[in-house]
Amino acid sequence: MHGARAVFSVGARFLLCASGDFVKMYSVATEELVQLLRGHSDLVTGVQLAPHNRLQTFTVGYQLLALYALPSSEDSVFVIIPKSGERDTFQLVSVKLTKAAGQDMEAKELSVVLEGVDASPKCTAFGREGEYVASVKDVNLQVYFFKQKQLNRFSLRATNKKGGNNVFTCVACHPQEDCIATGHADGKIRLWRNFNHKKEYTFSTLHWHHDKVLDLAFSLEGTSLLSGGVESVLVQWHCGSDCKRDFLPRLGSAIEYVSISSDGTFYCTSHTDNRITIINSNLRFSKTIQGLIKARDVKTGLVVDPRTKALVLNGEPGHLQFYCLQSDKQLYSLDIVQQEYIHQAGLNQSDLVRVAFSAQGKWLATVEEREETDLELQLKLWFFDEETQSFKLNTRISMPHEDHITAMCFRDTDEMEDDSLMLVTTGRDCVFKVWVILEDTDPEAQQSLSWSCDFVGSYHSYQATNCCFSEDGSLLAVSFEETVTVWDSSTWDLKCTFCHPPGKIRSICFGRLTCSKYLIGATDHGFLCCWNLLSCALEWSAHLNVVVLQPDPLSEHIAAVSWLFKESSLFVFKPNEARPICIQRKFCKERIQFAAFVPRDVPETIGSEKYLWLRRSQLFFLTDTQELMTVSTKSAQERLTLSSKQLAVEESLPVTPFSLLLGKHRHQQSQGDVDLGKIVHHHHEQDSPAVKELLHTPAHVLPSASFLCPIFINSLLVSKENKSTEETPDEVEMESEEAEDDSDEENSVTEMKQEDKMPLESLGETTHRLSKSEEKELRKIRKVDYSWISVF
Repeated sequence: MHGARAVFSVGARFLLCASGDFVKMYSVATEELVQLLRGHSDLVTGVQLAPHNRLQTFTVGYQLLALYALPSSEDSVFVIIPKSGERDTFQLVSVKLTKAAGQDMEAKELSVVLEGVDASPKCTAFGREGEYVASVKDVNLQVYFFKQKQLNRFSLRATNKKGGNNVFTCVACHPQEDCIATGHADGKIRLWRNFNHKKEYTFSTLHWHHDKVLDLAFSLEGTSLLSGGVESVLVQWHCGSDCKRDFLPRLGSAIEYVSISSDGTFYCTSHTDNRITIINSNLRFSKTIQGLIKARDVKTGLVVDPRTKALVLNGEPGHLQFYCLQSDKQLYSLDIVQQEYIHQAGLNQSDLVRVAFSAQGKWLATVEEREETDLELQLKLWFFDEETQSFKLNTRISMPHEDHITAMCFRDTDEMEDDSLMLVTTGRDCVFKVWVILEDTDPEAQQSLSWSCDFVGSYHSYQATNCCFSEDGSLLAVSFEETVTVWDSSTWDLKCTFCHPPGKIRSICFGRLTCSKYLIGATDHGFLCCWNLLSCALEWSAHLNVVVLQPDPLSEHIAAVSWLFKESSLFVFKPNEARPICIQRKFCKERIQFAAFVPRDVPETIGSEKYLWLRRSQLFFLTDTQELMTVSTKSAQERLTLSSKQLAVEESLPVTPFSLLLGKHRHQQSQGDVDLGKIVHHHHEQDSPAVKELLHTPAHVLPSASFLCPIFINSLLVSKENKSTEETPDEVEMESEEAEDDSDEENSVTEMKQEDKMPLESLGETTHRLSKSEEKELRKIRKVDYSWISVF
């Protein structure tokens, strides 16, 4: 939820914010995600309310790096675009919005307003009633007056006599006066006045922030100025007094953007850790919307919690975040390091580096490290307490290895008995260690169970780099630099070794289900290898630079992500088949760091056999810029759903389940039900009799809900002859990145056909005609006289 300033809707009931290539609409009252607006195929860089133009898409033809919509300009908006032919040079332009019929328009009329502006949206702001625009870059301030067509430039020295850094970081304009506020890299705020004269301008200075000012915003009347920075404190400066200011501290992380609602009742701060805080105008904390926390560095990888199906990874420093994919919210944060983190560069502090769950989620293993003069390691085992519904620390092991721990895994068995549990850790100290649970027979012991080392294994003094158990837990594979070793987990005998072709092993995994006799490995020399465990021979190999290898726990499918020519490609295969069942080349321009298969609550309906890998699990990726992506079974055109056509917020519509069922149902019918050129055909022109009777019969006359519910539900069901057969997706795409088709690739995911049946969106709009006996029963109920009840 970062990359653009959040915007309150009219009346401050909703909050609109950019999130990747979506715009998310949250309820200010409940913090719930109300609507997901789709339509962009790349990063959303600006969100503005446009009451004069509700349902149109304008194609400008340039990258739009910032967006400004002024109430005084009905037929134009302002955007920042790259300057053609020049690198890292940007300009502010005015875009004429053509008034014509149709949803998709082309905006061809562009006029340049300012040259050499900063690409950041917070470095340009418009003055009162749109009379002028101010833009800052480096140590220069530009002010352009539209009516006079006058441009004034002001420059500061890079540093002052006291060593302050005068570089501009942000700008805001007073809503009613000719006053410009600028933030600077040394924490100062300057208030500029009389800037319509090049030489007679004045400015005053405010200073509280110890580091750069990240954003500024004037209140609705301009009586106060809000500022935010790396201190995680919102500062309210009262205009007319240089000294009077109020603070709202401990907001969690650096404040990236500050927004104010159009009625002035709410403030909003967007933070660098992907958090949004809603604040009352009296500077009282109100609500927090926390998405996926952007950690300093994700070292744990993407791990799935077996209990909640949440994604688990690094969050706040020293914490594990449990992120719910369905609600797009953080479930909770678990403090692993349990030490106060000091936000200061250069300090060596404990960091969380490894995480693993047991098969049932009963146990959690974590590794934290701290490098001072010597390496400090901590292996912690956490037990899930059913009463408190949280993890409790069970065992703490200091220095489990003499060097960095490189990998960790539990034996993946479905048995609930503790004596079958086993944890393996591998380290640069050239050994792998097996940890098991021991029962303390001492009745005075604080806890009956604890973990202890049971076996230590090595191979020719090579560093141990990866480990994984077979599906039944009988075999353990451990990679030692260029060699993969396979061990019997009951006797710890070394069964066999694999070392072809050359290259250090990046990752290994066993096949599952019908492919359990195979072991897959990827090397840093660009080979993907499949070994047969029964014949102890290489089954097949492919020349592929695999950076991520991820098996699906619910099927035989394995996803491999390659990185070549600064683009990521996706390959999905079964170990028993050398030919991939899915290839998506160049599906992401960023390097994929980690991947995880997350089991679906309900299996996806997919008709084609070669796309069954998407049926039971959903595949998620984390890029090196910490963007979370997923593979979508819908094309970009299909993802442009009805919600994206209703970009205007429905202020008059109460957001309740009942209104979403009935109110939006009627609203969509009145719109003509045109879905991207596809007409949704109604099989029954008249409204459902059940709905009519339900809405027009007085409440005190209605029978019990248990009687009406089956009739009402039946009226909404689609008859069998109208049901679509299993729908097949057009193509497999990244939801956060538009995939590029590879027409030369034989297995390219581009040729699947969509069965031309009823769209999914129409399921709630087709009514089933009631039988005559049901209609007769409803009429009888309506005619019954219950007036006697009014006496009570």
